[in-house]
Amino acid sequence: MTEGVARTANRAMLRAVGFTDDDFTKPIVGVASADSDVSPCNVHIGHLAVMAAKHLKAAGAMPMTFHTFVVTDGEAMGHEGMKASLVSRDTIADVIELDARGHAMDALIGLGGCDKTIPGTVMGLARMDVPSVFVYGGTIRAGMHNGKPVDIVSAFEAVGAFSAGRISEAERHAIECAACPGAGACGGMYTANTMASAMEAIGMSIPGSASVPAVSSERAGVIERSAAALMDLIRRNITPRQIMTREAFENAIRVIMAIGGSTNAVLHMLALAREVDVPLSIDDFNAFSDTTPILCDMKPAGRYVMENLHQVGGVPLVMKMLLDAGLLHGECMTVSGRTIAENLKDVVVDLEGQDVVKPLSSPEKKTGPIVILKGNLSPTGAVLKTCGLQEVVHTGPARVFDAEEEALDAILDGRVRKGDVVVIRYEGPKGGPGMREMLGPTSAIAGAGLLHDVALITDGRFSGGSHGMVVGHVTPEAQVGGPIGLLREGDVVTINSHQKLLSVDLSDDELAARRAAWQAPPAKYERGALAKFARLVSCASEGAVTS
Repeated sequence: MTEGVARTANRAMLRAVGFTDDDFTKPIVGVASADSDVSPCNVHIGHLAVMAAKHLKAAGAMPMTFHTFVVTDGEAMGHEGMKASLVSRDTIADVIELDARGHAMDALIGLGGCDKTIPGTVMGLARMDVPSVFVYGGTIRAGMHNGKPVDIVSAFEAVGAFSAGRISEAERHAIECAACPGAGACGGMYTANTMASAMEAIGMSIPGSASVPAVSSERAGVIERSAAALMDLIRRNITPRQIMTREAFENAIRVIMAIGGSTNAVLHMLALAREVDVPLSIDDFNAFSDTTPILCDMKPAGRYVMENLHQVGGVPLVMKMLLDAGLLHGECMTVSGRTIAENLKDVVVDLEGQDVVKPLSSPEKKTGPIVILKGNLSPTGAVLKTCGLQEVVHTGPARVFDAEEEALDAILDGRVRKGDVVVIRYEGPKGGPGMREMLGPTSAIAGAGLLHDVALITDGRFSGGSHGMVVGHVTPEAQVGGPIGLLREGDVVTINSHQKLLSVDLSDDELAARRAAWQAPPAKYERGALAKFARLVSCASEGAVTS
């Protein structure tokens, strides 16, 4: 874009944005910023992008800042807007590809905050395969109410508690006002913090960066070190495909399990693996869940938030424990220019005086928080979240709803009772479209005190803040004729985490008869981004990708 007589006009354009004669031989570094004031998760990222550009320019690069975007789950939750959330992940990757390819960028630094801006950004970096670093915007600090920490999930659960008469309107309003005190992504081990931790574990973020709070003075150092790391990657021509190997994915999945991470990680890791041609299947996850204890007592099921994990050593502490136990591949390269083992060499494991992170000898739970289920209700897989429960074994009558709103109304009206299995269908990648998260219904169940008595299954997905007996990503989805679309009110459904089973008590002949009589409902959108997504998107068991 900058060399030779034929590029005279290109250089003329670049002079107008600050290039001079000396700059045309410098590496052009794209600064992909998910800055936005639509949410606390991303409201501060523009400031971080300015800092990154400053450090890159001082180091001898020519930064060019461009914007990705964010659809914020916490604000989109429970209404039509949530259909845009998962769509935004692949669109962010497309934006990075188009901007970086269109302007011949030599390297990239991506900044993200809210849930989909993390995998979407790293998918874009991976697709371009130029030297790249991902920088997380950081977690929000906990709010305080009556001397106890609260967060966004506290606000969602307050809806169910208020509707069940367990708290007053004044209490509900006070929680609403206290839950989000400033900038940063949702504080528990929800999807944003899960994916930020995974990106540190996979080697695409500098060590120790995932847990630094958004408003901490330490974040300036994260930006400076990330910019310096990127310049070294440029000099050494180390790219994402050299970092994100099969072994690196195994490290990331292991860390996701150990921290009690979000079920959304299954979708995003499958999608990211596809970008770098790493063979990864939904069937691979159970091996890591079965052999990885949950070490961190984190919300939504536990007591602590990401800032608490940072105070006791952050993700490097957990990774060092796993490495010492032989559960990580220490030879994997990272954006620091060093291997995982080299990054962790000086990390000291000292668990005295804290209970955020537990020793491997007495973990929070002996196995991981994510289990892949199969059976006649999910022939190609479903995702069970066990966080906060030692086991999930439940059999009950199906309460069938064809949309999230219908189910939420029934829960809040007291029409869902102990023992029920709430079924929310036609909310999958194609059927929703967009695979909405079900934090509203799961929080209403929890707020009503039915957390251990009512199960919920869906071809949609769950927020990292959801907990209880919840099964998402049921595939094939209802819209394409999957068995979840054949269920009727009262059918007996079984969830069994030991047997890794999701089944309905119906014969093959009965299911076949119902399938023969079934007709797909019409598409909900005929034009625009949601219609395009519904036409292109793959099955959730393949990452729900559009490329």
